[in-house]
Amino acid sequence: MRDPRSFLRSLFDAAVASAQPSLCIPPFLPKQPARGRFVVIGAGKASAAMARAVEEHWKGPLEGLVVTRYGYNVPCERIEIVEAAHPVPDAAGQEAARRMLDYVKDLTEEDEVLCLISGGGSALLSLPLDGISLEDKQAVNKALLACGATITEMNCLRRHLSAVKGGRLAAACYPAKLTTLMISDVPGDNPMDIASGPTVADPTTLEDALEIVRRYKLDLPASVMAALQSDASESIKPGDERLAKAETHIVAAPQIALEAAAKVALDANITPHILGDSLEGEAKEVGIIHAGITRQGGRQRSTLPETLSDPLGWRDHCDPQG
Repeated sequence: MRDPRSFLRSLFDAAVASAQPSLCIPPFLPKQPARGRFVVIGAGKASAAMARAVEEHWKGPLEGLVVTRYGYNVPCERIEIVEAAHPVPDAAGQEAARRMLDYVKDLTEEDEVLCLISGGGSALLSLPLDGISLEDKQAVNKALLACGATITEMNCLRRHLSAVKGGRLAAACYPAKLTTLMISDVPGDNPMDIASGPTVADPTTLEDALEIVRRYKLDLPASVMAALQSDASESIKPGDERLAKAETHIVAAPQIALEAAAKVALDANITPHILGDSLEGEAKEVGIIHAGITRQGGRQRSTLPETLSDPLGWRDHCDPQG
């Protein structure tokens, strides 16, 4: 390999390209409804780009509202784009969530909703349950970010404190048909963990959420603790009739991106070793670990099979002096 830096860049570019909305959204667009409205809603850092992809490939009339992070706006002609804060929610995201519920509350069974969800949607689409203030919800988010909880644990708690997450947005769309397209950014690609699952059923319970509070010894506002102990705060469960006409597709995911990068390596006659999409942590810290694995493979001879002792195929391209 003449230029390892360019090669690494090509791997990165291939991984990113696999999740580009202009490529991964069109194949999953539903059929145009024979009658009724076609409404697009959504939330996430990629939601504006996803909305643009829908507009570019949808021939019929449409309308809608999506919320994205400040600075991530992609201009659309028929779908309104709102910007809000991430990772700690703000009033703009709360108002966008309230407007989204109003947008879909009077739909009929002849209407169709397309929901576009990507990473960051939990903070961006933040409307607390009645009795919980925005400040209370911000305190919860800050506590979760500081305590070391996993994304799955964070989202379990979020689903039980939200007026839109944990399937509640899907319930609000009923009886319209609902199709959700998701770009995953979570290990395992569980739809209920992507933006805290606003359009999918939630099998976790209030007791699960309370156990997370106890495990991390979280000091949460009284209103939040009251909600977690009220049956009225329970999320939408599997089998709920309001989800009968809802379907979900994951159109891009970490594993898909890894496989796209691996193909570039194979095309360059370098054997890749995918470490998996279940690694969690700060990117700068995980990157150091990855670099260490690569350096070790390049420096050391081993009795292991070639593809394991030199998983990235770089032995012949690494400087043994570092």
